[in-house]
Amino acid sequence: MTPPLRVGVLGCADIALRRMLPALAAAPTAELAAVASRDPAKARQAAAPYGCRAVHGYRALLDDDTVDAVYIPLPAALHAPWTEAALTAGKHVLAEKPLSTDAATTARLTDLARDRGRVLMENVMFVHHGLHRAVRDLVADGAIGELRSFHAAFCVPRRDPGDIRLRADLGGGALADTGVYPLRAALHHLGTGLRAVGAALTHPHDGDPTAAPVETSGSALLTTPEGVTAHLAFGLDHAYLNRYELHGSHGRLTVDRAFTPPADHEPVIHLETPERGRALRVPAEDQVANTVAAFTAAVRNGTPPDPVTLVQATLLDELRAAAGTPTAPAGRAAYSNSGGMP
Repeated sequence: MTPPLRVGVLGCADIALRRMLPALAAAPTAELAAVASRDPAKARQAAAPYGCRAVHGYRALLDDDTVDAVYIPLPAALHAPWTEAALTAGKHVLAEKPLSTDAATTARLTDLARDRGRVLMENVMFVHHGLHRAVRDLVADGAIGELRSFHAAFCVPRRDPGDIRLRADLGGGALADTGVYPLRAALHHLGTGLRAVGAALTHPHDGDPTAAPVETSGSALLTTPEGVTAHLAFGLDHAYLNRYELHGSHGRLTVDRAFTPPADHEPVIHLETPERGRALRVPAEDQVANTVAAFTAAVRNGTPPDPVTLVQATLLDELRAAAGTPTAPAGRAAYSNSGGMP
């Protein structure tokens, strides 16, 4: 039998503590081996419920030969340097989204993973839920006729002023945080031929020095070569919204709680046509557990990096450019302020 993949975690971010550590500890194909932090007390506190090792410092974890792979839930600007360090150290990597703050860096990291024969996977969990396969099957079967447009939104309430997602030096901003969800959903349902047509990003700090120095909301328009459009909305200062719709020549499919359904939630696909409306229930699934299973399977099978990751990064760059916000990787100050360059 194949032994479990021994995974170490770089950092004690909220998503790691709430979602990924429990999933890694429960997975039959993985072993939660260690949790690393710049703060030894934080590492001990995070590791204690699982009986795994607490490690002082990220580099010390990468130097540990008993760890096969790492999960990186650090701020966005730190994903790239620590992913590069982990791949160079011979580790497989599951990194939070976005993998980096620009497409050129994402391309370099995927090339490095291929050259080193390591698995590199961006942690986009919702694509591992069977809900979205069911939606694709309905569209492919002609349930709404010919597909005309895709509409998706992921918006969350206002963040605390000190939230890392509002820090430009750590790669924050609505596009990279909540915008990745509707964009990835568009790629999932419309394919990788999407191109950016236009975008608007709202920067509340214009004229207000006390406001967040990043965009807190935005919208985007993309299109496929065949003319199917994708209308996306995202934000960090909104009433909560988490859904997508596919409009066709003969009907519409709508999915609520599309991106972050709880493990016990039975999603509902609302299908509306001129003849009738139906609510189609989909079995509950734990997309976090599914993601861990997908990562360990990729390591077992030697799966190369998903090309969608680079397409997504390229489109994020294009959307920033369309909105008049040039792409600029976060400064080195972000790295030194968060534990130092690897």
